[in-house]
Amino acid sequence: MKFIKNHLMFILPLMAILLGIEFYLVFDRTTDSYEKGLKEGYTMLVVTQKPVELSRLKALNEHIAGSEAIKRENIVSEVAQGVSKESKKEILALLPYFYNVGLDSYLGTKEIEKIKNDLEKDPNIKRVETFGSSYSSAYRLFSFIKFLLKVFIGFMGVVSLFLIIKQMEIWKYAHKERMQVMEIFGAPLMLRSGVLFKIAIFDAFIATLFTSAIFFYVKFVWAAQSGIDLMMQKQDELFRLTDMAILLAAALLLVIIAVYSVVFSSRGVQE
Repeated sequence: MKFIKNHLMFILPLMAILLGIEFYLVFDRTTDSYEKGLKEGYTMLVVTQKPVELSRLKALNEHIAGSEAIKRENIVSEVAQGVSKESKKEILALLPYFYNVGLDSYLGTKEIEKIKNDLEKDPNIKRVETFGSSYSSAYRLFSFIKFLLKVFIGFMGVVSLFLIIKQMEIWKYAHKERMQVMEIFGAPLMLRSGVLFKIAIFDAFIATLFTSAIFFYVKFVWAAQSGIDLMMQKQDELFRLTDMAILLAAALLLVIIAVYSVVFSSRGVQE
């Protein structure tokens, strides 16, 4: 039981870090479509005196990705109902040109303001409407959620790493006699610590398998039966085989850091 307990004391904090990493990967993938929706759904309204080509708008700012002209006839038909055809033609002749302008990526409010300023430098452009308030609210909320998730994962990672290092110190004292004998015979420091590396790497594989198993269950069992539309629609995004490689690499990196920190924090094995 003590053997299992010692390993669980190492595996559980490591799993906490791996779960945090996987949660972030899943969150990043599932919100990617939402971010694309915000980007694709966002357009600026540009009002010009004369027709303008997309190439001209792109020359003013590199983030301009597309433009769609708004039919002026439709605008006139809505605002000039009951007016004679001649009057409609006169209104149409005086009416400026309207364009919905899309961007190439999801940008912050400062970049949006810069694009507006760049466009307004062109004398042909009379006005640029960015609809900044609604866009800014959605952008800030999205950024805030991402920031909170990163802070939480970072905090949990630091605490778990300290627990891992603490457990590694316990193992070091548990194997001190063997390490001391090797030191007497002149074995280098890294060779003396080989037993710690073996235990840590073994537990890194176990933690990776347990964490992957949890997300396999979530993806193939829980998500399908949850009845939650978002989970069922994004089922493929919940876990990928490449995630297992990322988790294993992260676990190995963490245990190597933990072993090195314990090994180099003391000058040889103490009596």
